[in-house]
Amino acid sequence: MPALLVDDRDGVRTLTLNRPESFNSLTVELKELLLAALTEAGTDPSVRAVVLTGAGKAFCAGQDLKEHVAALRAEDPTPFETVAKHYNPIVRALTGMPKPVIAAVNGMAAGAGASFAYACDLRVAAPSAKFLMAFATIGLTADSGASWTLPRLVGYGRAMELMLLANPVTAEQALAVGMITQVADDALATAHELAARMATGPTTGYGKIKEALLVGAGADLESALACEGAGQNLLGGTSDHREAVDAFVAKREPTFTGR
Repeated sequence: MPALLVDDRDGVRTLTLNRPESFNSLTVELKELLLAALTEAGTDPSVRAVVLTGAGKAFCAGQDLKEHVAALRAEDPTPFETVAKHYNPIVRALTGMPKPVIAAVNGMAAGAGASFAYACDLRVAAPSAKFLMAFATIGLTADSGASWTLPRLVGYGRAMELMLLANPVTAEQALAVGMITQVADDALATAHELAARMATGPTTGYGKIKEALLVGAGADLESALACEGAGQNLLGGTSDHREAVDAFVAKREPTFTGR
């Protein structure tokens, strides 16, 4: 079976990490497949929303430690080259995707796996899901953007606690602190329903909302205002904006094309 499954339905592309026997831990092969799939989804006009999930009992256990240990024992001079080569580009692809990305967290999300979920726009978790930032337990620091995304979800103090103490967070706890969007018995089905609804929405507008929030999260007020202004000017000329205005005047539901 391929390490990554790709399915298209209702304008939604579902990417399933497919190494259930290893809790969908991330090998070089899986990371390269995921990065390529995210890049393709971002440029495919038929894809208007993306769902990321895992096969089996886990969402993603993070780095495949067997592969990592083998590299260390082989005295590989660049065992952490994968951070710059794979993890960082994957996080950029998720956050920079010009359309909504929803994580369906069906089970344990640990390390880089949890970081990938944090980098998505929305997160739906099964009741059995748990989030674990276990970097400290193996003598490492955060990677895959968790030092940036996690504090913006739960706050600096809570993020520090989760990183230093490496305590698992249940789905209900994650919901209470704002780490996830909702808890659902069938996380994948609920995530797909959300994605399908958004796939009928103003895709270009969603992309510009993501861009504005991404810029605003790390910029000063003037830079944020400039980004908002540029986005509004561009969106004002789109078919979707004109359709929304016409629909409002006519008191009907708009039909968006994503353009």
